[in-house]
Amino acid sequence: MKFEAMKQALIAAAQKAGVEQYEIYYEMEESLSADTMKQEINSFSSSVSGGICFRCIVNGKMGYASGELMTEEAMENLVASAISNAACIDSEDEVFIFPGSPAYATLPERTFKLNDAVTVKNTALALQKATYAQNEAVSDGTQCGSISATSEVHLYNSHGLELSNRAGVNLAYVDAIVRKGEDAQSGFEFSEGATFEDVKELPAKAVEVALSKFGASTVETGKYNVVIDGKTFRSFLSTFSSVFSAKNAQMGLSLLAGKEGEQIAAPCVSIVDDPMREGCPFQSNFDGEGVATARRDIIKDGVLTTLLYDLTTAKKAGVESTGHGQKHGYSSPVSISPYNFGICAGDATREELLADAKDGIFINECKGFHAGANPVTGDFSIESAGYRIRDGKLAEPIKSFTIAGNFFTLLKEIDRLGDKTLWGQPTSSTVFGSPDVLLRDASIAGK
Repeated sequence: MKFEAMKQALIAAAQKAGVEQYEIYYEMEESLSADTMKQEINSFSSSVSGGICFRCIVNGKMGYASGELMTEEAMENLVASAISNAACIDSEDEVFIFPGSPAYATLPERTFKLNDAVTVKNTALALQKATYAQNEAVSDGTQCGSISATSEVHLYNSHGLELSNRAGVNLAYVDAIVRKGEDAQSGFEFSEGATFEDVKELPAKAVEVALSKFGASTVETGKYNVVIDGKTFRSFLSTFSSVFSAKNAQMGLSLLAGKEGEQIAAPCVSIVDDPMREGCPFQSNFDGEGVATARRDIIKDGVLTTLLYDLTTAKKAGVESTGHGQKHGYSSPVSISPYNFGICAGDATREELLADAKDGIFINECKGFHAGANPVTGDFSIESAGYRIRDGKLAEPIKSFTIAGNFFTLLKEIDRLGDKTLWGQPTSSTVFGSPDVLLRDASIAGK
């Protein structure tokens, strides 16, 4: 069944069951991916997945039901299941079927064509060949990949609100392993691009990163001026992004509760969430509840201007939803999450940040956020690697040290920002970005 036919079947079943408030959410995804090992394709995947979700309000409770079987009988069963599930809900939160926003932004026109299997495979193989050709030290374990994916979303509800969106992306990556004797180092790079010609710079970049790590030494424990690469600092932003959720704040799981309108970061820090950021492959002008999305200043010149709200948390707070009630899959419940969530760029080149640091540490690798960071308290202690900064320039590589602190304190201690926000890979419908960051007197635990 096509979406229109499924919609009509669900409407008829809802009317028959006496359900007056309901929503239909349909999502379909198609993807092709290939990755390599040694000089051949290691794995190839072609998938079409998705389904439909029906949710309705019965006696003040929201019932959900979802499925992948697209028949008229299955649509009738979805309605019956959602009604039954509503009776099992214990939450006293007020629930809503949204009638619609006054206006929705017009998405920029973007023609996307899903790559064919041959192009996906050939791009991965060409990247692998080019990576091995960079240096004789490139070794087995090196992986390259190509991904092409598209998604389609339709939302319809009993108020007559009808919205749809289609997006897609072609990505490629190189994860280079370089060995010298017993030592091995890695370098990872990714980029948007449909063919090898679009991403042919990745092998050289990844191998260069790996080679630069050889000969790394340790560093003494102490306080240092630290420059954190934007690609690395966006991992901090991702790890602690949940503190900006109004739901977490209302549940006592965020120290930003009650802080709207207050200075929580250095004056040079502004954070924006822009669902329609130029260049982002997944743009959306509505959220999973049908609320219009828009560019939002989350932190402006260090001041927390708003948390992220869905309909339920906005009602509790007496404010309007910010359009952050997302669905991460057709069967998922609505949850609060950002879109393109990034720290705005400052005015300094990387060279200027290093010169400003004079003597310190440049960090371009952090790992273990899942174990070394507490999003509720903001505390972190993260294993890191990078380079010494001497006389304002990058010097020898260093490894096996830890940067420790508190995220909320760190926001206040950012001294200067790089002039370019570096965006990461899309994860579901969320992308994080950050420029390079200069910190003064950061705590480093080394030898």
